[in-house]
Amino acid sequence: MQFVDKAKVIIKAGDGGDGSVSFHREKYVLRGGPDGGDGGNGGSIIFEADENMSTLLDFKFSRHFRAPRGENGKAQLMRGKNGQDLVIKVPVGTLVRDIETGRIIADMNKPGRRRVVLRGGRGGRGNARFATPTRQSPRFSQPGQKVHEHEVELELKTIADVGLIGLPNVGKSTILSVLTSAKPKIANYHFTTLTPNLGVVKRYDHTFVLADIPGLIEGAADGAGLGHDFLRHIERTRMLVHVVDMSGCEYRNPIDDYRQINDELSKYSTRLSELPQLVAANKMDITGAEEYLYFFKEEFGDNVKVFPVSAASVQGFDALLDEIVKILDTLPKTFEYEEDNFDDAPSYEKGFNIERDGDVLVVTGGSVDYILDTTYADDEESMRRFQQYLIREGIIDALRKAGATENSVIRMGEWEFDFIE
Repeated sequence: MQFVDKAKVIIKAGDGGDGSVSFHREKYVLRGGPDGGDGGNGGSIIFEADENMSTLLDFKFSRHFRAPRGENGKAQLMRGKNGQDLVIKVPVGTLVRDIETGRIIADMNKPGRRRVVLRGGRGGRGNARFATPTRQSPRFSQPGQKVHEHEVELELKTIADVGLIGLPNVGKSTILSVLTSAKPKIANYHFTTLTPNLGVVKRYDHTFVLADIPGLIEGAADGAGLGHDFLRHIERTRMLVHVVDMSGCEYRNPIDDYRQINDELSKYSTRLSELPQLVAANKMDITGAEEYLYFFKEEFGDNVKVFPVSAASVQGFDALLDEIVKILDTLPKTFEYEEDNFDDAPSYEKGFNIERDGDVLVVTGGSVDYILDTTYADDEESMRRFQQYLIREGIIDALRKAGATENSVIRMGEWEFDFIE
């Protein structure tokens, strides 16, 4: 299966259903009162972390996700049916980021976790809700709340306790296959591993998840090679095991290799450079490795914990595993990102503002948003209520003071109309 760890999708919750305009009709009952029911709420968009998924490949072919709108209200005070919530399943470890603001909306970091990222629009009120002692037969209702669509980016960051890092072809995949039951592709050439591989390590009564992160190269933090694609999968790990080819069989100096990778981690993220790190000095079965190991320890001294191992002969891993377990017991759980919310709910804060745009007077503010959202332009009584609201809120008087005269053009939202005295 093709591994995809980034995808962009468009999501939209369902609009609210419109309220109903209806009057009670029954034999022998004269002038039955209003009985229009409320509209149903729109369906919400919910993300769910599915442990059976490991890639975002499906989202390359299906990019639009829209929840159903709520049903309109009906006669006899019958409320419209709510729209069904739309559940979008993603792999565990997926971040949902709003592209417009860059904020993280959901961190799907645990199997089965659910997060409502967009709530459906509120259903509009039926005309029965607008009945008063002085207005006993309202012939208008409230439209359902309209909600916006958003483009979000899904980004999969592998969830593992320990990340194996190092230059290409140093033996990370072989170590993973030795310590776990994972079966990564292993070959004697660079970038054999192109996707993170996970395995579970059991050490006595402890278990932890080990990730083989594809080989990094110089310039990875700036995107060289597949740098960003690889580095993002280290971000959630609790500690790192830096695999170094101590044999120098590829004519590289292990000291330079070690420094190069740590420089890339520091450039990419301060957090990565501060993670606890052990060194697995691999390929100790090859002639010359002991000499390189001596100089390596001389260079870094007690600042770096080095564990000589050989993945080929499966030797030296007991001490390394014991130290990993010891460190993990002192560390917090997997790193979690702080989540924000979409600001989709309409905020009808009382008040308005009038500005001039050429010859047009533009009225904005919470009071204006409210009346626009609750008015039917093609309903005479709804428009009469609209006019009364403008008078009651002082908007008409304010327009006169702003210089509005007969036939001045007034703009409110997407509406434009003439000012008539």
